[in-house]
Amino acid sequence: MDAWTISVETVRAALGAGVREFVVCAGARNAALLEVLARAESQGRVKVWRHFEERSAGFFALGRTLAIDAPCAVVTTSGTAAAELLPAMIEAHYQARPLVAITADRPARFRGTGAPQAIEQPGIFGPHAVSSYEEWTGLGPLHLNVELEEDFKIGEVKFAEPAEFVTREKSPLVGELARWLREDVYRGLVVMIGGLEPSDHEEVFHFCSDLGVPVVVEGTSGLREALQELALPDADRTLKASPPGKILRLGDVPSGRFWRDLEDLPKVEVWSVCRGGFSGLARESKVIRGGVARVLRAIGDVEEIGDALDHLVDRSRRTARIEELLEAHPDSEPAMVRTLSLYASYGSSVYLGNSMPVREWNLFAQWDRPVTEVRANRGANGIDGQASTWLGWTADKSGAWAVLGDLTALYDLAAPFVLDQLETKGRVLAVVNNHGGRIFERLPRLADMSPRAAECFTNPQAADLSGWAKLWGMRHVRITNADDFDALEQGDETVLLEVLPDAAETKAFWADWDRM
Repeated sequence: MDAWTISVETVRAALGAGVREFVVCAGARNAALLEVLARAESQGRVKVWRHFEERSAGFFALGRTLAIDAPCAVVTTSGTAAAELLPAMIEAHYQARPLVAITADRPARFRGTGAPQAIEQPGIFGPHAVSSYEEWTGLGPLHLNVELEEDFKIGEVKFAEPAEFVTREKSPLVGELARWLREDVYRGLVVMIGGLEPSDHEEVFHFCSDLGVPVVVEGTSGLREALQELALPDADRTLKASPPGKILRLGDVPSGRFWRDLEDLPKVEVWSVCRGGFSGLARESKVIRGGVARVLRAIGDVEEIGDALDHLVDRSRRTARIEELLEAHPDSEPAMVRTLSLYASYGSSVYLGNSMPVREWNLFAQWDRPVTEVRANRGANGIDGQASTWLGWTADKSGAWAVLGDLTALYDLAAPFVLDQLETKGRVLAVVNNHGGRIFERLPRLADMSPRAAECFTNPQAADLSGWAKLWGMRHVRITNADDFDALEQGDETVLLEVLPDAAETKAFWADWDRM
């Protein structure tokens, strides 16, 4: 079959599966696919985004799946271009997102020859993707490897409206979980809430309010501020000092330290309810795969359990102490994140871009204004592609904020290439520049390691981010103390907000925190 016919059939099959958006990285091998997509777009059937760098394009497409709650395909040429999609496909696998990779390939006769642009593309994503529509449930990525000759003849083609995207999700069996919630309540139950879908918010809010148990609520849940009266302000230490008998996790795997501590607490019973079906633990626990709201509706009404172990008794004192520390160290990194959160709460959404911003937001962000649209890439917990995912998620949103670490930003320098295709009004990319991976300085084992090993851990850097802003047409604003935030003015252009915390104040803050 000729390249044009194959390309037309590939796009038609994608439309039939509910794919409406495509991110294209052009090359000679996928030229026929690109021409077909351009014609489908001219007929109003699809939206086409363009990128030049496949790794960033893959994460941008992942972000689009978050925005539209439907598949987005990324289209590459052959060779190592296909391999660049592996990080995004892995992230989509663990997030259970419908990311579709359409990788153009040379015909099979070239495999194993060493010919240019010819590698072993089929199965390149291993267990992280399926390779046919028949296998695909929509809850994870799909890889379509399309073998194409380079020459093709363009023909006329018409496309039908894309089909509605429907996941093949099994009905959850919740009887055992419902019984577990009613049993042994004297042992204490804590609900840990990770990232949720917007459609989960109302159901989770009422469920937790009815239970009345302490919650560990992450910013990515969209319910952090709404559930603050039940939220543990310093959850990791509170729960480590007095572990509950039972943990119910709703949504994504939590980012806090106590979740990892559960590996060594086998007497704590753990149930998880999440879209991906991953337990997040290597020890014994139970998990229900499904939409969180759907599972909670299936459970039905629940009776109040309350704070059986008095975890919330000390909440006011701990909250007041945190406020005192932030006021005492106004130019420390945690205090800078608090100030950032005040400004960002007036935007439309917030994206948190790696471990340190996620954890500092959870601990120190403002509590007064609800911030319901919060996302992060937590599937594989890496720093890869964070800026690109944010741009994909918020492509058509004004007032979109992201808070990234400095190494996270440097890892995705090509991401802003797409800015001229996006809504940029009120868009703010805040980079907390602490000159390296300072999260590793909080690792106890780092104190026993050599200075050279510690340097390799933290990767100190002295990059001038104003150059990055200039490269992609962003307005650069540098923040060195709390008063500098007054210079932040949002308009029609993207602002790169470079936040430079005071290193001495940050060190003093964490020293006081450890003594708290």
